[in-house]
Amino acid sequence: MVTYVATLDVPRHVVEYLSRLLAAHRRRLGTPRGRRALGPFRQAVLVLRWFRERGCVHCLARDAGVSQATGYRYLHEGVDVLAGQAPDLHEVLERCRREGMTHVILDGTLIETDRLAGVRDNGNDLWFSKKNKAFGGNVQFLAAPDGAPLWVSDAEPGSTPDITAARIHALPALYQAAADGLLTLADKGYIGAGIGVLVPVRRPKGRSEQALDADTRTTNNLITGVRALGERAMAELKQRWRTLQRITLSPSRIGDITRAALVLNGIWK
Repeated sequence: MVTYVATLDVPRHVVEYLSRLLAAHRRRLGTPRGRRALGPFRQAVLVLRWFRERGCVHCLARDAGVSQATGYRYLHEGVDVLAGQAPDLHEVLERCRREGMTHVILDGTLIETDRLAGVRDNGNDLWFSKKNKAFGGNVQFLAAPDGAPLWVSDAEPGSTPDITAARIHALPALYQAAADGLLTLADKGYIGAGIGVLVPVRRPKGRSEQALDADTRTTNNLITGVRALGERAMAELKQRWRTLQRITLSPSRIGDITRAALVLNGIWK
């Protein structure tokens, strides 16, 4: 076996932030000092390596000098304390109103996973997305007008359409926000979402875009152009926190992992 020196490409203040959260969590549990195999700082490094490098937990635990079981336990603990810092949807929308935002951008993404369980009533795989041709969980997210990620939902099985997931996790709060003047922009997957959610008009089946009148085409182009900034929000999260590109833990953890990445992303800046 060959050893080598490596550098974690994460700002030190991000590691220190997570270290403080872990230390506070240990105090709440009443964990005596020195009883853990790793201190809060080294545990934070293990957790951040997993988020940043998509490393196998076995390798991360080996590098940290702990067992694989302890590595998993430390990883789940880190995810939990980070996810607990994520704002809920009502807090995010209230902040958007205070800051004078004119709209938010709603979209969905598939967080791929390699651990699956369950079938639909028709016998198809519950976690398989026909849209993306991959297994995973459907996560809804909101972005600010400038494309900054603001909020992510719990995960629904990958076979769940975006509008169904949005009705479960987002639309009730977005309707109230729309009544207060904060509109939502979304793509055609959210047609029929309701008042306050602006989506492009779908062209008639079998017809070209020219079948729509000029005003409708202009409106479609404006909505598409403005909301395009929101599409980079999840791309930013997935590229910076590479574990979101393919999660190897239980699908039930997808929502917490994505919220944890959102919190880390906000601290990075």
